[in-house]
Amino acid sequence: MAMLRILEPGVNAMNRNPLIRLQRRALAAIMLLLAAGLAQAGALPLMHNAAGLPSLAPLLRDITPAVVNISVLSRASVESNPLFSDPFFRYFFDLPETRQARPQRSAGSGVIVDADQGLVLTNHHVIENADRILVTLKDRRSLEAQLVGSDPETDVALLRIAAKGLTSVPLGDSDLLEVGDFVVAIGNPFGLGQTVTSGIVSALGRSGLDIEGYEDFIQTDASINPGNSGGPLVNLRGEMVGMSTAIIGPSGGNVGIGFAVPSNMAKSVLTQLQRYGEVRRGRLGVAVQDLTPEIGEALGIGVVQGAVISQVESGSPAERAGVRIGDVVVSIDGRPVGDAGDLRNAIGLKPIGEEVRITLLREGREKTLRAEVAPVAAGIEAVRAGVPLLAGALLREEGADGVRVTEVDAGSRAWRLGLRPNDLIRGVNRRPVGSLAELRAGLERAGRAVALNLRRGNTDLLIVIE
Repeated sequence: MAMLRILEPGVNAMNRNPLIRLQRRALAAIMLLLAAGLAQAGALPLMHNAAGLPSLAPLLRDITPAVVNISVLSRASVESNPLFSDPFFRYFFDLPETRQARPQRSAGSGVIVDADQGLVLTNHHVIENADRILVTLKDRRSLEAQLVGSDPETDVALLRIAAKGLTSVPLGDSDLLEVGDFVVAIGNPFGLGQTVTSGIVSALGRSGLDIEGYEDFIQTDASINPGNSGGPLVNLRGEMVGMSTAIIGPSGGNVGIGFAVPSNMAKSVLTQLQRYGEVRRGRLGVAVQDLTPEIGEALGIGVVQGAVISQVESGSPAERAGVRIGDVVVSIDGRPVGDAGDLRNAIGLKPIGEEVRITLLREGREKTLRAEVAPVAAGIEAVRAGVPLLAGALLREEGADGVRVTEVDAGSRAWRLGLRPNDLIRGVNRRPVGSLAELRAGLERAGRAVALNLRRGNTDLLIVIE
């Protein structure tokens, strides 16, 4: 029986043509080279689950074992009635000398960033005032954690656990993020257990939220709820690009506005916490303010972003480097400076003794200067950590006269409250202060309503904070 084979028109002829065969081979080679180039450039493969459907499951299988639940046991403060302080009252009613604080539990999240050393990143506010910290892995192992160090200003804390078979998440470069990038948040919302949500990067460089001393948040619409704090925000390469920290919502719940500490900031803090157990911040000795169109026009420059030097302290690293009042700083070590907050963040994360490259505009011309980050001078203290109310101010004791404000970062909480360089704080709620310790104690004792007695030049001022 004869067989009939139907071919497409011209197929045999094309296959017999050596020129066409050569062209086909060349085209195939080009396609292979393009595919290899895309892979090297980091193009992401389309992920599928076992059923062949698009899914993030393959990515999460590698990441979720590194995400931990953190349980904190602390002591809740006990409100005291003034009568309890009366010895006669205590004796008459046979009350104990000290009232026992109630045990209190709280929960959060964390992420293993070094499996060999058992290092876990989380938020400072998750482990603050902890008496005992327990870390629970995805495989349900429960381990007691040691606090390596903590930094309230960036809300970053570092723990260490002793265990074998740990998995870690690599730290990515948060500077490469763009608005619209896909991200995944993993954590322990409401203590339910490990939960995964997804979204995009909604905004970058968010600040002015009065959540932390140093703010440069990644904003995301990936659902973040109480308990997610300290959990990782990862990109689709499985790299941690942020750490979930805060949310904005009418009742503390998610409404699509969450914030994460950038991984590059967390990485800088981690390095110092490992080395010192704390962050040792330095200073350049300048006061700065945001560059506005009006200031730019007055200075005769066309840039719209930067930080204007409004004060240079005598003998400071900035003065020795040649920085002058009116200079506009546009980058630090090659990283753009958009405003005063960017400059403060850049210097605040530099280790003491490190040299920084300052690019600035002076009379319309670009100059590059080098300065060494110096330690805070003796007798001067940054009150950001001890007294969050005055975050952004550097203070110096002036003997019995009060506490001098030597620097105020423009845009900081202290600046918005009305403090300015050279102000002399003489009292808190009508009680005189003659030292940093007395100022701190007065602010902590004052409660919600605080009245600062100031001397500015020849004028006495009263700043009321509610």
